[in-house]
Amino acid sequence: MKMVERVGIVGGTFDPPHFGHLAIANAATEALQLTEVRFVVANDPWQKSGDQRVTAAKIRLKMVQALVGEAEKFVVSDSEIRRGGPSYTIDTVEELHEESMGKIQISLILGADAAGGLGSWYRAEELREMVQIVVADRAWSDRDVPKGWRFQRLEMESIDISSSTIRERVSEGKTIRDLVGEPVNSFIENSGLYR
Repeated sequence: MKMVERVGIVGGTFDPPHFGHLAIANAATEALQLTEVRFVVANDPWQKSGDQRVTAAKIRLKMVQALVGEAEKFVVSDSEIRRGGPSYTIDTVEELHEESMGKIQISLILGADAAGGLGSWYRAEELREMVQIVVADRAWSDRDVPKGWRFQRLEMESIDISSSTIRERVSEGKTIRDLVGEPVNSFIENSGLYR
């Protein structure tokens, strides 16, 4: 009988991706003994796209591929881009369950800000039944978890990197190499992004 796979999902806009995303994925892989972590690139991040200009999905996908490289256990997924339209985590989770014939445990790996807004996610009640959430924030506690969600806190050093800060640094002509690594840095420079 095949073992149940334990899959982590790090989903997001990744505009751009950075070392904070890798650190969370690494910490979760170790703490939860995950079979793999999928970096799922949002096609249209519906909770953000009205508020800010978002880089084209295929460009963000290439940056995530550059960040992840050949890392073992990490997979970059374009499933939400292939589906098109607004990106809903529930659709990705359902697709994974169908592919695995239900022999999968899914952990949504989130920052505290995203976890706090779970109640506003599309079909949140159905999603709650299908996943556990893993919150990458040492200050996050049981009392912060939206009601009814299975939850685990990921003990790790806090990493103060945000995509918005990186975009700002690029627009100001400052270096970002130490935040994103050389492959992503080169891609951003060569593409003229965030100028």
